[in-house]
Amino acid sequence: MSGLRSVGDSGADVGGGTAAEADRLARVVLSVGVEPGDITTSRLVRDLGAQRALAEQLVPKPGSGLAERLAGVDPVRQLEQAGRRGIRFLVPGDREWPPGLDDLDQVDQLDHRCRTSGDSAEGEPVTFGGSPPGIWVRGPMPLTELAGSVAVVGSRDASVYGIETARAISHHVALSGVPVVSGGALGIDFAAHDAALRAGGATVAVLACGVDRVYPEKNRPLLAHLAAEYAVVSEQPPGSGPTQLRFLARNRLIAALTRGTVLVEAALRSGALNTVGWAEQMSRAVMGVPGPVTSYTSAGVHQCLRRGGATLVTHGSEVLEVVGGSGEHLVEVPRGPERPRDRLSAVDRRVLEQVPPASPMAVDAIASQSLLHVRDAMGALSRLEARGFVDRVDGGWRLAGAG
Repeated sequence: MSGLRSVGDSGADVGGGTAAEADRLARVVLSVGVEPGDITTSRLVRDLGAQRALAEQLVPKPGSGLAERLAGVDPVRQLEQAGRRGIRFLVPGDREWPPGLDDLDQVDQLDHRCRTSGDSAEGEPVTFGGSPPGIWVRGPMPLTELAGSVAVVGSRDASVYGIETARAISHHVALSGVPVVSGGALGIDFAAHDAALRAGGATVAVLACGVDRVYPEKNRPLLAHLAAEYAVVSEQPPGSGPTQLRFLARNRLIAALTRGTVLVEAALRSGALNTVGWAEQMSRAVMGVPGPVTSYTSAGVHQCLRRGGATLVTHGSEVLEVVGGSGEHLVEVPRGPERPRDRLSAVDRRVLEQVPPASPMAVDAIASQSLLHVRDAMGALSRLEARGFVDRVDGGWRLAGAG
């Protein structure tokens, strides 16, 4: 590829204008022409910049069709068409660019297996990694508000338990002013988005298709609402449809955009585990909600917890404690109901245990069985009497109400 000129049918000059404008246009070409999560492209852009990577170093493999796709992109027209539909394209250096995405360039690539539902074979490994050349956003919510956000992800085929738990956690988190991020899918994703909205909080969907597309169709009202009131995000250009590999590539963005990821129900081959893998690589907090040990849809979560890769959480308050700053959102250690005897001193409790329920016992006998001096036993009995635990009767002491 000899240069950046005439990369689109209209002959748009990507090399013209300011350096920032030229960089943005080059990133549009890469976003449209290259599949998401391509580690080679990401490394070239990181090391050389988008313009040089596109003009000099990005060498398409024969028969891949990449050269034709890149040459067919008119970046100026792409941005104009997107703008008319209320879609903005963010690149590094923009005020709204989420800095967490840059962390993707600092971690190792992940290998994933390309599988179809129901296959028993592992399939061919597919490598993803690196930050996207840019992201497409639809909706008024500035992505700067995602700095302290939490991702809630999990199974599409969720149980009633999983849905209720995801709702409770997302509601509490959103009610506390922390945005909830998920993938806009059925099951746990929908529950997380919907609960955050019902709490009056903010929520953002990261899609595996263009932000002008709807997938799944059942979630059309939800995604339309997010696009109108909050935001939907994708590294896929407008008009793009979802594929299995694009879902896997999308997962790294969910992990990078948020401070921590909560895994609510995930089978052993769940795509949500992929999100967790990226979160772990970027040293983000990973949390898992346990399910019944017999639950197929919780087996993946249990594996994360068993190998120590996740913190066990059961409530939104525990999630906030994990992702919060030092001293923030501290959770009091749960205890069972307090009983009247819990506030007694160790001496008073020792004496009380020796007081009989019926036949009275003399103070010296109580002292002897309590291994205390008579004076100390008498003092304890007097305090216990004042608090209604024991009665003084003829012949000694017995438990209150035993007569």
